[in-house]
Amino acid sequence: MMDLDAPAAQTYTFIGAGDIASSVNNAAESTAKLLDAAVAADSNTIVFTTGDNVHPCGSAFEYSTYYDPTWGRHKARTRPSPGNHDYETSGASGYFNYFCPNSANCSFPGGTKPPYYSYNLGNWHLISLNSEQINSSQLTWLQDDLATHSDSCILAYWHRPRFTSGTGASSQLDVQPFWDVLYAAKADVVVNGHEHSYERFAKMSASGSADPNGIRQFVVGTGGIVNFGFGSIMPNSEVRLANIQGVIKFSLHNEGYDWTFVPSTSTKLGDSGSDICNM
Repeated sequence: MMDLDAPAAQTYTFIGAGDIASSVNNAAESTAKLLDAAVAADSNTIVFTTGDNVHPCGSAFEYSTYYDPTWGRHKARTRPSPGNHDYETSGASGYFNYFCPNSANCSFPGGTKPPYYSYNLGNWHLISLNSEQINSSQLTWLQDDLATHSDSCILAYWHRPRFTSGTGASSQLDVQPFWDVLYAAKADVVVNGHEHSYERFAKMSASGSADPNGIRQFVVGTGGIVNFGFGSIMPNSEVRLANIQGVIKFSLHNEGYDWTFVPSTSTKLGDSGSDICNM
């Protein structure tokens, strides 16, 4: 297990996507190669997922057959989150048992199988939430967790996006409580999947209005599953990329971050930028 509470001065590479592996195509291999390159450049790279790690059912067979030979190459450094397809298998048992078959071989901090959890990378506090089981227990845990990290930069990730211009799924009102709590805590970044495309929003308040001190949301459902397009464009949507596979790579600094969306095909457009933290 890598040290997730190292000194703050270091820059950390944090890379991932959602909606990844399937029997339908082998695009997960093309995005897994992007992870390979990131790890080759920085051996301390952390990989994350924004859910729907395998389609269509999140079964143990699908994890071993489609995810493990691709993104599973970096299982030991992966900090995942589940999606709705992971819960097509009862209790998301395929997800939990793949990423944590036992306490000595577990992708979750602490060697257990939490539905949501947090950890630190230097001055960054990272939170993996569960948009498939939103309840008072998770929200209370999130509030308590954030209360102890008021001096940190904050990035949270989960599956269903609160805001999206995509045609595959509408904006998910069920996750509004996550935004309410995170915005009150001056969180910096939210990353989601579910919509099989890439979209970046300007910094927003919990209600979705432009706010220079708000949260920047990325939708990165581009890990390998067949893509969706875009419909009516949401307010504050700044960049939209359809028919594309790729990953988002963050460089997490002490008081800010850089982002780069890296497509798996060099002929496709990417996206990049930088910002400082709200703390």
